Amino acid sequence: MIVHRRAVTAVLAATTLLLTAGCSSDGSGDDSPGGGTGPASSGTAPGSSPTRQAAEATPPAKGSVKVLRTVTEGLKTPWGLAPLPDGDLLVSSRDDGTITRIDGRSGKKTELGEVSGVSAAGEGGLLGIALSPDYASDHMVYAYFTSDSDNRVVRMVYDERKTPGEQLGAPDTVFKGIPKGFIHNGGRIAFGPDKMLYAGTGESGDTGLSQDRKSLGGKILRLTPEGDPAPGNPFPGSPVYSYGHRNVQGLAWDAKQRLFASEFGQDTWDELNAIKPGGNYGWPDAEGRSDDKKFQNPIAQWHTDDASPSGVAYAEGSVWMAGLKGQRLWRIPLNGTQASADPQSFLKGEYGRLRTVVSAGGDKLWLVTSNTDGRGSPRDGDDRILEIQVS
Repeated sequence: MIVHRRAVTAVLAATTLLLTAGCSSDGSGDDSPGGGTGPASSGTAPGSSPTRQAAEATPPAKGSVKVLRTVTEGLKTPWGLAPLPDGDLLVSSRDDGTITRIDGRSGKKTELGEVSGVSAAGEGGLLGIALSPDYASDHMVYAYFTSDSDNRVVRMVYDERKTPGEQLGAPDTVFKGIPKGFIHNGGRIAFGPDKMLYAGTGESGDTGLSQDRKSLGGKILRLTPEGDPAPGNPFPGSPVYSYGHRNVQGLAWDAKQRLFASEFGQDTWDELNAIKPGGNYGWPDAEGRSDDKKFQNPIAQWHTDDASPSGVAYAEGSVWMAGLKGQRLWRIPLNGTQASADPQSFLKGEYGRLRTVVSAGGDKLWLVTSNTDGRGSPRDGDDRILEIQVS
């Protein structure tokens, strides 16, 4: 059952986006036997529109990554990251339920406050955060978190004039009723180029939810900032934008406003998908590529040992994908909605588990590690935010 704050409008807008809007367990594939079996490998899938895509500029087959600096360190269970207009960063702590401001130059940490209602356990807690598209005037911060009863999206006023620790207003619930579990809570939220709010959800360990379009589990949702099903959604009156997902924790748009999403596999294949409105991405009937025409195939796939992908970002003609169990950053060069060359990995094992990657503008990215989430290793160090340059 879908529950949200306002009544759904009777008539939805007739237009849809051009081609917008795309999980193993939270980071390891070890929630089920045999995670990451088979030799390490990756691959790309052929595109469906070569004529149109041929006209688009493609990046070089091989790229590069340079770590420019460590912005800050000593973070605990960092999950979501939201850049502020002045260059500072907001980061959420999954287990503590807090949001902290990071000075973009000095790395100084200032805790804004604790988000009330967060119930952290397993892979659940305070997960993705995003700034309102009207942040300059409303100062709203959105957050996706696990409560005692469900996963939900709230928004809070951030008042910098108040005392640190008390700068977050009371959460205003804009959408609730997303299934929760010890695993597979999804959690990534982002405002798209259309100023609608997208949320990646998990099936909470109940695989049957992914193919049930009436369920909110195993989906990408598209909402208005107030929490209503967005105008132009593929299923009238529903917030569901795409379905057949296992656990979506990465959302990013390219320069032509097309959405890409990362997908945790179970035993065999993690995925990067180009998201089509109303598309069925196969789980649990398909993991990775399938010959069944009713399912959308991934544009690239990886064995779960090599990826377990969480956040994704777009920069310099490529999607950049953070790997948890794989402990590396993947580059997937694009030609339209297909990969133009084989994925390339960077930083393998250098910083441990990688949770979140966010565009910092141009050829720069913010990269967040995840070594304090209960699945990391002390030898990988504490958690930090890196600034990197990519090509």
